[in-house]
Amino acid sequence: MLNVKPSGSKWIPLPLISENNPAQQKITSAVMGALRSIHSATSPSSMEPKDLERQRKGQELLGKLISPMGGLCWEPFSIGQIPCAWVRPEQGHNPYKAILYCHGGGYTSGDLNYSRLLASKLAHATGYSVLCFAYRLAPEFQYPAPLEDAKKVWEYLMQQGYGARDIVLLGDSAGGNLALTLTLWLRQQNRFVPGRLVLLSPWTDMTCSGESYQQYKDTDPMITEEYMHAVRNAYAPNGNWQDPFLSPVNANFEGFPPVLIQVGSNEVLFSDSASLHHNLIEQGIPCRMECWEGMWHVFQTFPIPRADKAVESIARFLWDNF
Repeated sequence: MLNVKPSGSKWIPLPLISENNPAQQKITSAVMGALRSIHSATSPSSMEPKDLERQRKGQELLGKLISPMGGLCWEPFSIGQIPCAWVRPEQGHNPYKAILYCHGGGYTSGDLNYSRLLASKLAHATGYSVLCFAYRLAPEFQYPAPLEDAKKVWEYLMQQGYGARDIVLLGDSAGGNLALTLTLWLRQQNRFVPGRLVLLSPWTDMTCSGESYQQYKDTDPMITEEYMHAVRNAYAPNGNWQDPFLSPVNANFEGFPPVLIQVGSNEVLFSDSASLHHNLIEQGIPCRMECWEGMWHVFQTFPIPRADKAVESIARFLWDNF
C-alpha cells in the first residue's frame, strides 16, 4: 500500500496495493471501460435541469451494477423529511456499534439505492449496522443543507442510545467532505466526536488546486476537473472555498478520532486525500492512507476483487482497538 508519509515538503511513497492476477486484471479493465462509457453521459459539467437529471440517473445506473448481498436486512424509514435506511446483518450482528454512511455524488446526486451497495458490503464485512440517509441535493438545496440533514441524523443516533465513540462516520467523495464537516461541527459544539472516521476518495479541497487534477486527468474514468468545478458551483456558489466547512483540508483537527483514508492511484482527487493525510499527521491525529494501484474514484462499490479487499481492510481498521 502507499502510506504517504510527509518528510519536510516532500512525499515518501511506499509500495502500492496491487493486483497481479491476469484474470482479475481483465475484470478490472472491463469495468474501467464500462465506467468510461458511462462517464461521458453521467458527469456533465452542466448543471442544467436536463443534464442534472441525466447525471442522477447515471448514478442510479452505477448503483444497480451490484445486487445487495444476502444475509442482510434492509429497513427503510424517515427522520422528518430525510429518507433513511438501516442495513443490518441477520447473523453475527454487533448491536453496540454502528456506521453512519454519507454517500457521494458531488452533493448533486446520490440516493438510498446508491448507498445500499456500499452499505451492504460494510455491514457484511464488519457485522455492524449501517445507517444510510439521503440528504438534500444541490442546486435545489445548497450549502449547508446536507450538513443540516447530517446533524439531524446524528441526533437520531444519539436518541437511539448509541454513544458517539461507538459510531463510525464513513463517507465517499462528497460524503467524505460531509463526514469531515459533521465532525468539525460536533467539535465546534463541544460534543463528542465519532470513534473512527473512514474516508473513501474524499473531496477535501474545493479550490480544486491539487496537482492530481492535471496529473491524472487521462487515467480517472470517473471524475474530471470540469465536473468538480460544476458541482462545487452548484453546491456553494460564490462560496469561500478556503472555509474549512467547504474545504476541510484546511481545518484544525484537534480532537479528531483515528482516520482511515482509501484512494485509488489514478484519481483526479488523489491530492485531496494526500493533503488531508499530511495535515492530519502534522497535527498529531492517527491516520492511515491506503493507495490502491490502478483504482479509480470510490472503486470499493464495484464488483472487482480489490474492492472486496479494500472493504476487508476497513473492517480490520474498525476492529483494531475499537
